[in-house]
Amino acid sequence: MEEKIWKDHYVLLNKDEENELEAFGYKSQGCRKALCIAGYILSCGALLLLFYWKPEWDVWANCVPCSLEEADVILLRTTDEFQKYTQKKVTWIDLSTLALPVGSNSECPLIDDKDSVINRAIMKPQLKMRCIQVQKIRYIWDFSVKEFRKVGSLEDSNTCHSIHHKFGAGLTGEERKIRQLVCGPNAIEVEIRPIWKLLFKEILNPFYVFQAFTLTLWLSQGYIEYSVAIIVLSVISVGLTVYDLRQQSTKLHDLVEEHNKVQVTVCTKNEGFKELESRCLVPGDVFLLDGKKLSLPCDAILIDGSCIVNEGMLTGESIPVMKTPLPLAESPEPWKTHSMEDYRRHVLFCGTEVIQAKSSGRGLVRAVVLQTGFNTAKGDLVRSILYPRPVNFQLYRDAFKFILGLSAIGVLGLIYTVCVFTYHKKPVADVVSMALLLLTAAVPPAIPAALTTGTVYAQRRLKKKKIFCITPQRINICGQINLVCFDKTGTLTEDGLDLWGILPSEGSCFQKIHKFPSSTPLPWGPVCGAMVSCHSLVVLDKKIQGDPLDLKMFEGTHWEIEESSTAWDRAGAIDACIVRPGPNASSAPVEGIAILHQFPFSSGLQRMSVVSQKIGEEQYDLYMKGAPEIVSSFCRQETVPADFLEELKSYTSQGFRVIALAHKLLSLPEDVDVSNLEREEAESELEFLGLLVMENRLKPETKPVLRELAAARIRSIMVTGDNLQTAVTVARSAAMIHEGSKVIIIEASEPEGSAPASIAWRLAEGSKEVCANTQEKITLEGESCNYHFAMNGKSYQVLLKHFYSLLPKILLNATVFARMSPGQKSSLVEELQKLDYYVGMCGDGANDCGALKMAHAGISLSEQEASVASPFTSQIPNIQCMPELIREGRAALVASFAVVKYLTLYGLIQFVGTALLFWQLQIFGNYQYLIQDMVITLLVCLTMSLTEAYPKLAPYRPPGQLISPPLLLSVILNVCFTIALQTCGFLLVKKQP
Repeated sequence: MEEKIWKDHYVLLNKDEENELEAFGYKSQGCRKALCIAGYILSCGALLLLFYWKPEWDVWANCVPCSLEEADVILLRTTDEFQKYTQKKVTWIDLSTLALPVGSNSECPLIDDKDSVINRAIMKPQLKMRCIQVQKIRYIWDFSVKEFRKVGSLEDSNTCHSIHHKFGAGLTGEERKIRQLVCGPNAIEVEIRPIWKLLFKEILNPFYVFQAFTLTLWLSQGYIEYSVAIIVLSVISVGLTVYDLRQQSTKLHDLVEEHNKVQVTVCTKNEGFKELESRCLVPGDVFLLDGKKLSLPCDAILIDGSCIVNEGMLTGESIPVMKTPLPLAESPEPWKTHSMEDYRRHVLFCGTEVIQAKSSGRGLVRAVVLQTGFNTAKGDLVRSILYPRPVNFQLYRDAFKFILGLSAIGVLGLIYTVCVFTYHKKPVADVVSMALLLLTAAVPPAIPAALTTGTVYAQRRLKKKKIFCITPQRINICGQINLVCFDKTGTLTEDGLDLWGILPSEGSCFQKIHKFPSSTPLPWGPVCGAMVSCHSLVVLDKKIQGDPLDLKMFEGTHWEIEESSTAWDRAGAIDACIVRPGPNASSAPVEGIAILHQFPFSSGLQRMSVVSQKIGEEQYDLYMKGAPEIVSSFCRQETVPADFLEELKSYTSQGFRVIALAHKLLSLPEDVDVSNLEREEAESELEFLGLLVMENRLKPETKPVLRELAAARIRSIMVTGDNLQTAVTVARSAAMIHEGSKVIIIEASEPEGSAPASIAWRLAEGSKEVCANTQEKITLEGESCNYHFAMNGKSYQVLLKHFYSLLPKILLNATVFARMSPGQKSSLVEELQKLDYYVGMCGDGANDCGALKMAHAGISLSEQEASVASPFTSQIPNIQCMPELIREGRAALVASFAVVKYLTLYGLIQFVGTALLFWQLQIFGNYQYLIQDMVITLLVCLTMSLTEAYPKLAPYRPPGQLISPPLLLSVILNVCFTIALQTCGFLLVKKQP
């Protein structure tokens, strides 16, 4: 048997384990199928139901193992702890139905892109290919590497040059037809699932099947009243679940439906420009952006012109983002590698809105389709909702084991009943019915409904508190949370930044600080030039929009932006952003500045630059702003003040956010186009201009909530993209790090030459190094430890790669993680979960999506579409929602435990009483059962579930395991006590006349 592992690579989120699948090949066999059909008939469908629950058994029974190349059935297994199986049938795509050009059957590639997997997957001369569909993604069989490959996107191996030259002129009509047939329509189609399908899926749950069997038996015994009551309760429970699922399905369908009906102008090689519906787009197509507002129907690479897009759907922040064209570089590296971490600046993501498109003056704004359908950014988001990460919680695993244990007791009762009734020579029908009755007495049929009752009521209470939940199963998990990761900006602190001051630098020395607000405007100079031009602001609907930091910086200068402007460079007229001094600005010797080209900001590079030109002058200027450590590394060292680090530390230690500015004059040859400048070449040998100091205040709710969590012994960790020193200061001011506690900053370095990877430790209060390159000198004493570790994303990555054995020890006492990328945030959550923490994640949706999904309970403070993938969303944008969520989780968890414990005791007590009566060949009367079952069980279940959450978070958590010594001992001792009393009573009554 041949075994393959596919690794599913996503555009926005780092791959995690749930996306890895092991694939096993099987071939159908006629005689095996015939035997299985006979089994279905003889078992009255029970075997079919078993195969529905266990798809791997279905495949093993009907098929024989073979290589993947010969297989007509593929068995897939996840590589996570669940080891979940699914089966897929191999289908064929027949290309011979297309009117292909003459010579298609020869050895020539069928499509021009020779590297495309489509060419390697076509079986000639039949012109067919094998494919399977997994979670809405299509995979085709690649004969060259003998494995299934994903289609619906351009190959990552394409270079910048090949994308421009292979696809820049568009595809031929024939090639479009082939790609359309192979890749499928460019549509994110979410069917509104029929009610009967949802109903069948719900009632075929093993719990409900067992319940149906029990109720059928009871009804046959004439025990109608309680059976009807349980049927009514179950119907209501199933009805509410189906209604919720149907509502979610309808909402999701409505969310994506418009995406499939966008009209686009496509450029083709032989037919020129033509209007098409977006569902007809294929990877490699070239379409035009005409400047109108457009919701992007696919992922695309911008190859000409520039765009301003709103990526709120992905990031949670409705901030306009500038997109620049892919450079026409001759580099042999793949285009993503060439652009490093910042390749996203060239990609227009599906579902995001194009607000403005500007041509470069040398042609139309054009983009090449990169990915279509469910391969896109929006498709990936929808798939994460359709196929959520399985909930791995001890309660659910234990509940199943508990029911199996009760069933085993029931089987013993069944054997006992058969022996007693057979000994007294009772009819077979009576023996069977009584034996089955005692079997079902041990497992109360109300358990499935009772397990969900507490969760349903907790969900309703959360809704009243403006916290919405899309996966109710996670509410119980919230009761076990003992560590919470918080984003900083927009979560712990206010969204907006206030401009506090400017610390200019001249002659490698810092000058007098200019504070804001000030009666005198900022004087003209290079610092003012950087502040008015180094930004990505745009004018939309007569209002300046963009990043809040850029906006505050620009407003501090009192300059103005023209709504639509044309500037001239050496290549002719181009659209440019022009800024001019406003009436309240300081007098400047320039009429205005034209911003000709942007190197946009990215979290990976931590900087942005612009190329600008003073109106009426020939000289070009390059301005840069970004993280101070990064910007200073691009400057000539003689221009950086000697006390740069001391000044930076003095501001970051007060909790300010600090941005550095730099500048250089660009000397460009006559024939060089500004838009084709290489970033690495332009951003070098800069002059350091100074520091921009911004204030970011804590939200008023932050400190009390963190204190409440600390009092409940719930750890709080800060995970931010901001500066490390600023993050440490905010953590101190928020009482995340207590007064008197010491912070050790970890600085880990990659191996260089012959030197191995190393770790340095230093106290945050001073530059004095505590110890270096050792694991023994810092001893941690659990909760009494007075140290907190802090590190940046770079150091975390080195620890992950080179010091993995040390990482768990550090994570147990680490509190601040700064300069963390979205991928590193997800990785951190995963590593904390490996230490048996139940991790909550609270973020505003911006760059937190991966971590929100990875955590046991992620709660988004943003209501953008990105939050749909988060299990919980709060309409109140502060961290007060986290204690509320934990409180309700604890209430639901305690209710679930109490209900299960009660029903277990009730079932076993009834089982013992019935078994004693069976000794005398007697049974309870129906009304005796009714009083016990209906009055007591239903009232107690509802009373337990309706109990409100306790208003204060206690410093201990409710138990997380059903199968634990305290609970089992409680049940066993109660049952033993009951057996003793019932037996004594039974024997005493037997002596009576």
